[in-house]
Formats: sequence, structure tokens, C-alpha cells
Amino acid sequence: MISDAYDLKLVDNVVYECNCQMINVKQGADVDIGANPSTEEGGDDVEDGVETVNNVVYSFRLGATSFDKKSFLTYIKGYMKLIKSRLAETEPDEVATFEKGAQAYVKKVVANFKDYEFYTGETMDPEGMIVLLNYREDGVTPYVCFWKHGLKEEKF
Repeated sequence: MISDAYDLKLVDNVVYECNCQMINVKQGADVDIGANPSTEEGGDDVEDGVETVNNVVYSFRLGATSFDKKSFLTYIKGYMKLIKSRLAETEPDEVATFEKGAQAYVKKVVANFKDYEFYTGETMDPEGMIVLLNYREDGVTPYVCFWKHGLKEEKF
């Protein structure tokens, strides 16, 4: 869902925040259909479609999803319960830190609920992590939030 190649900032010891950038992506670039525009009729250059996308959302193929406050709270309670049970098995000393930090961060999200966008991973796992997207105080810089204890490190 994210890479350590991005500048990740740990918040409340439970969430990684990562600033994003809006980038332009050319759709259908470098498609060669074998025609030679200089010899074909109507050889005017046609500008390929360019789309402005969030670099993290685009790179990790995150899909937009939506919640109202009630459905988000239902989801997050189930997700936190799942993470807590996994931590109890694998890192029991992290459970108290997770509970305290996650509760505080969820309160921040709920208090500013209308400011968040929600994304799901490529697999759209209903029990998986929902990535939160918001904007910094400047109103221009997007950032995404990932639950630290919900990520699994993979080495390539």
C-alpha cells in the first residue's frame, strides 16, 4: 500500500502520514498502431489525454470509496479489533500503545470527517485497511494516512 521510498512521518505512534503530489499522467502513451502520420491523411498531432492524479493513489492503485460517519465508525471499530487481536498474538507489548494512539487519531478523523477522502487497496478487501486522504493547512498539499500496525513489511 505504501513504500518506505516515500517520506513517512509517524504520528501518535500509530499512523504513518505521507505527503503526496499531484502529477500529470499521460493516458495511452507510446501506443504504436503502425501508421505513419506524415503519409496518412489528417496527420495533425492529436494531444493525448493527460490526467492529473495523486502520486500515491496512482502508484499503489488505490480505489476511492465512500463512508458516512456512521459507516466509517462501524468499519473502524471492526478494523481496530482485528489489528488488536493480531497484535496480541505477535506483539503484545504494542497493544496498549496501539489502543491509546488509534483512539486519539480516530477522534481527530471523526471531528474533521468532511475533510477526508477514503481509499481502499487494489484487492478491495472489506477487512483491509482504508487509507485516509486529507490536505495540509495550506489547503493544497495532500497527504495520506496508513495505520502503522496494519502494514506488513515486505522486502524485495
